[in-house]
Amino acid sequence: MELIIFLVVGLIAGFIAGQFMGKKQDLVTNLIVGVVGAVVGGVIAGVLGIVAYGILARIVIATLGAVLCLFIWQKYKSR
Repeated sequence: MELIIFLVVGLIAGFIAGQFMGKKQDLVTNLIVGVVGAVVGGVIAGVLGIVAYGILARIVIATLGAVLCLFIWQKYKSR
C-alpha cells in the first residue's frame, strides 16, 4: 500500500512541478520526475530536519524536489 501511495504522490508532484516549470509532460514523465523529486526532496528535508506528516506534506516536499530536478535538468540541457 505504501508503494502505491508513493507512486501517486510522485505522479501528482511531477504534474505540479511540470506545470510550475511550464513543461507539458506525459503521464510516464510526470511519474518519473515526481518519484525522483520525492527522493531528492525527502533527502533534502531529512538533512534539514523536516518531517512530513500526512499526504499533503509529502506532496509538497516531492513537488519541491521535482521542481529542483527540472530546474537542474533545464540548466544541464541548455549547455
